[in-house]
Amino acid sequence: MAGTIKPRSPEELRQAVEWALNDGKTLDVRGQGSKIALGRPMTCDQVLDLSGISGIVDYAPEELVVTLRAGTPMRDVEALLAQRNQMLAFEPPDLGPLLGREAGQGTLVGAVMGNLAGPRRLSAGAARDHLLGFSGVNGRGEIFKSGGKVMKNVTGYDLSKLLAGSWGTLAVLDQVSVKVLPAPDQTRTLMLLGLADDAAVKAMCAALGSPHEVSGAAHLPGRTALRIEGVAPSVEARLKALRELLTETGARMEELGTLESRSFWREVRDVAPLKATPDGVVWKISCPPTEGPAIVARIKAQRPAAETFYDWSGGLIWLALPPSADADHAIVRGAIGAKGGHATLIRATEAVRASVPVFQPQPAALAALASRVKESFDPKRLFNPGRMG
Repeated sequence: MAGTIKPRSPEELRQAVEWALNDGKTLDVRGQGSKIALGRPMTCDQVLDLSGISGIVDYAPEELVVTLRAGTPMRDVEALLAQRNQMLAFEPPDLGPLLGREAGQGTLVGAVMGNLAGPRRLSAGAARDHLLGFSGVNGRGEIFKSGGKVMKNVTGYDLSKLLAGSWGTLAVLDQVSVKVLPAPDQTRTLMLLGLADDAAVKAMCAALGSPHEVSGAAHLPGRTALRIEGVAPSVEARLKALRELLTETGARMEELGTLESRSFWREVRDVAPLKATPDGVVWKISCPPTEGPAIVARIKAQRPAAETFYDWSGGLIWLALPPSADADHAIVRGAIGAKGGHATLIRATEAVRASVPVFQPQPAALAALASRVKESFDPKRLFNPGRMG
């Protein structure tokens, strides 16, 4: 069993990486460990536990920036922002319960390293779009920094965009600065009831293409949800206009108030609508929104027990399947076809994740580029070896 190294400062972190580099040890990099079951299984010499490097470094509400250490729990960040009526606009999901862990255990840095975002991604962008700067240690044992505390045009390499989504395979971060935004005064949700998948995606795309500033669009069986946020008079006017726009769908309409809406979208964010058994397989499929219903139809033609719901106006499909030896990966990826998209295996047993591609296989040219990037940051393959393939 691997031992654990738990640095308490950026300098101790650098020393730990330098030791691993000199002794040829591999490192399983973790914040709070809430997403360790996501990705291919790893066999590492040591666990590098970042939970000891924790705390808020600086919070400037008037500048809409918060700077924090890598092991800071997400719940602490959200509680701090709520005191000033601010939020993380990209709505990082809490995947702990989906992966068999307790809720509230994840870190903001973990969400950034996975480039994870919730329903507001379609209006506010992904996690990488909110990362202003960071400091950390690369696989050469070197401390390096990128960005700062303000948004600006980038000349040269934008390392924040590169590291977001790398799942801890390129460098170990000890500190990040992220952009925050004011939380909306009101959140209301227009529900369209009874639409089939095709009609629901058409309605969601129409709503997103309107001037009514829809900040969330999801379709669950029998319910299509459209979120409107802002100050009360604006929310009321936009809801009325959205109702008129979507009258032609023929759907019965209902509305959720602010408290109900926030609860509903939190469940969508955290994938709670999937009622899959604890040992069931869960996939995340990204695709052009209008292709979603056809992809789901192709999967259900072969796996009728499949359970699905849509987020991001149909551009994100959450899919649950019964347990199988190969997670039905050929069926899932084959259903995407040539129209573009990719599928990530979010939950499966360790044996399944060891035997099938968890992340979408890359074309040869892109895989070669990714290998060169890895070589540049971590030539000895110290960090999370094998997690992404």
